[in-house]
Amino acid sequence: MRGINKQTIFEDSKDKERFFDTLKRYKTVSNYEVYGYCFMDNHVHILIKEVTEPISLIVKRISGSYVYWFNRKYERWGHLFQERFKSEAVENDAYFLTVLRYIHQNPVKAGITKSVSEFRWSSFHEYVGEPVLTDVDFALNMFSPDNEKALELFKIFMNETNNDRCLDYEERVSVSDSEIKAILLQKNIQNINQLLQLNKQERNKIIKDLKSIEGVSIRQLSRLTGISKSVIARI
Repeated sequence: MRGINKQTIFEDSKDKERFFDTLKRYKTVSNYEVYGYCFMDNHVHILIKEVTEPISLIVKRISGSYVYWFNRKYERWGHLFQERFKSEAVENDAYFLTVLRYIHQNPVKAGITKSVSEFRWSSFHEYVGEPVLTDVDFALNMFSPDNEKALELFKIFMNETNNDRCLDYEERVSVSDSEIKAILLQKNIQNINQLLQLNKQERNKIIKDLKSIEGVSIRQLSRLTGISKSVIARI
């Protein structure tokens, strides 16, 4: 769940405590299980299992309650989170552990801390300490039925250097239509007809140049130029 326009959703530790309490309260109401979480300043990750309610309703309850409280505290109005949270299904044990490590290492990869244990606002501390919100046994049992051995293996795994990539969580770079039109103007293309009247070699070079820009999609180019997606893909 990310703040709208990437804005801050936690101004201080009290806000994170409130969000934690909200997760804990609705865990009883919605009957879900929490296997991992991490509260960054402008987004949260939650590894959660639906039991009786769908994830959409769970998130609606959590976000609605927190936003109501946050808006009253800071005397603001309107949305706080992006309207649609991002989610994906975790369907096997290996990916479950990958996602859990990704969540715990989020502050490390963001350069906020040097190790997962240094960051206060993640479920890592519930695994190695006293669980309050997190259902820790499910993950620990994947490492070993012996709790002490499982915990040691868990710590090693959570701190391993990796190239885990989950869900978002590359930020997508997007280029606006106006930026593309400005680039076309730099190439002395005043309008689409002028582009379409070029010989094939010149036209293709311009299309290639545009597509090489990070964040420019084939769909966007097709919409702006009137050239079909299949032709642009071949170019």
